Amino acid sequence: MKKIFAAIVAMMLAMPSFAQFASGGFELDKQNLYYGARMGLALGKLTGDCEPYDGMKAGITLAGVIGLRLSQQAPVFLESGLYFTQRGGKDGSYTANLSCLEIPVLLKYGIQASEDIAVLPFIGPYFAYGVGGKMEYSGINGKEKQSTYEFLNRNDMGIKIGCGAEYNMVYLELAYQFGLVNVADNDKNSIHANQLSINLGVNF
Repeated sequence: MKKIFAAIVAMMLAMPSFAQFASGGFELDKQNLYYGARMGLALGKLTGDCEPYDGMKAGITLAGVIGLRLSQQAPVFLESGLYFTQRGGKDGSYTANLSCLEIPVLLKYGIQASEDIAVLPFIGPYFAYGVGGKMEYSGINGKEKQSTYEFLNRNDMGIKIGCGAEYNMVYLELAYQFGLVNVADNDKNSIHANQLSINLGVNF
């Protein structure tokens, strides 16, 4: 956990040096294509038939994104990219770790809040695939581990909703992901993976 917060703080301290390369403010009427990098805190939670793992678990998010303007008459953008995110759930002695690759397809609408600040609410689906993770239990015999995907399916999808804000090149967003697919490995249980994330990054 300390390493996660240290990495995020280090990136936050580096943001001013990135911003100095921006030429003026973020102008929605001139922005047609952008690229970005994201890093942040992910708070994962499993809901449904998974009582030992229904508390929030902290992880990190790393991503590269690309956005394309869809209309010259309105500041509407389509954004996608590739995310690596650590999610799962935790409650007491039980921890479910999920490492996933995700591709969101987000529709964003830009609002020019001031000369230098743009606010961009967004919504859209995401598609995820599990690439690793362990289920851990800490008991009297020490810590026991098993692969997460002995219990959960690797494929997931859902809806991502949130809002971002950009100042020059610096970008900050808050988002929540609602898992729509039952990721349990059997038909008897119903488990969904949800996530709250706070990401910081830059757009070019």
